[in-house]
Amino acid sequence: MKRIRIALLSMTTLLLTALLLAAPLAAQTVGEPAPDFELLDQYGDAYSLDDFDGRWLVVYFYPRADTPGCTTEACNFRDNIYAIRGAGAEVVGISVGSVEDQKAFSDKYKLPFPVLSDVGGATSEAYGVLREMGSTGIANRETFLVDPQGVIVKHYEEVDPETHTQDVVADLQTLREDYSPAG
Repeated sequence: MKRIRIALLSMTTLLLTALLLAAPLAAQTVGEPAPDFELLDQYGDAYSLDDFDGRWLVVYFYPRADTPGCTTEACNFRDNIYAIRGAGAEVVGISVGSVEDQKAFSDKYKLPFPVLSDVGGATSEAYGVLREMGSTGIANRETFLVDPQGVIVKHYEEVDPETHTQDVVADLQTLREDYSPAG
């Protein structure tokens, strides 16, 4: 009986450890500075948060290129890019895929914005959206709106790839109307 209890306790400990490792770190919260990044886009060009200084930025994370949800979301950002830019913002997509994966994805769907390669997941981890999947990590489907001063003003934790960009455009319009930079 004692061996059974020890085995159950060990299994419970192992299960809890696995669940904790699978969960992402706490995501960045509204009001905090957006974590900086320096990542290559689909063409091998480097981008950092500073490249968008003084502009609104939509930073959207996605698990894997060319999967149904990721494709739907990327194509909706593509199809709504003029509305997003009309609301005064730029878009970057980030996933843990390689530059080559990002290029194939971007070329296939004609994406008019940078899709950044976060191989190793350091940026996804800094934003708190990285989760372990087997022996690798992937980013949760989450989005952050960053104001012109580099502060997170909106965090979307639950994203519907079908309607997300419409929510982003509406929120950008509202946030820009109410925007008053700190200082």
